[in-house]
Amino acid sequence: MLNDEIKKARAEMSGLFYFKIRCMTAENIIITIRNELIGSISILDGWFDKDDTLIDHKPAIGGWCVREVLEHVMLINRFLLNYIDQGSAKAMTQLNTSDIGNFLQHYNLENQVLAEAGVHKSLDLNTHDHTVPTGRALLPEVRREIREQLDRCLIHLELLKNGEGILFKTSMAINGLAKLDVYQNIYFLALHVKRHLFHLETIMEDYDNAFEKA
Repeated sequence: MLNDEIKKARAEMSGLFYFKIRCMTAENIIITIRNELIGSISILDGWFDKDDTLIDHKPAIGGWCVREVLEHVMLINRFLLNYIDQGSAKAMTQLNTSDIGNFLQHYNLENQVLAEAGVHKSLDLNTHDHTVPTGRALLPEVRREIREQLDRCLIHLELLKNGEGILFKTSMAINGLAKLDVYQNIYFLALHVKRHLFHLETIMEDYDNAFEKA
């Protein structure tokens, strides 16, 4: 399923998907998150096919190479999926005691944390040692895990397709203490991937500049 989704997304016009939310319904929440997930990760997936010289290029100003960025995305996804897995399970247990329709009337998928999540260097997400790349991860394994992570997110969206994802929030240490529901956690994951697409482009620009000077 995932490979077909990636091929479909790559066939679309260049750029990330965005669905403008005018009315909060479970359906358009799912569409928005799903499109961001598939759009962002399909573009990220293409970076695994770049030349080794680009993948291992260290920017002149310092910082991670492409290999390390890809590993970091995998590690952050792994971290976020712990919250998503737990939140999804707990949201489903509250289904019988909550009026989803009433919650949706006042619901907003966006918040300040999510507004900044897709902007490179806007949030400090590297405070956890287990999300800092080692540079030693094998790229085929990183690629496989990121694809599996996308599948897990899509499965959660299918399980929570009636709005259940708004029923449970978890606290995360991002810019203080952010409380995000299950949908927002999955959306955060997608936007974090998008954030590093811009990061990868800056590495490629530095690589191209270095190549021209050589």
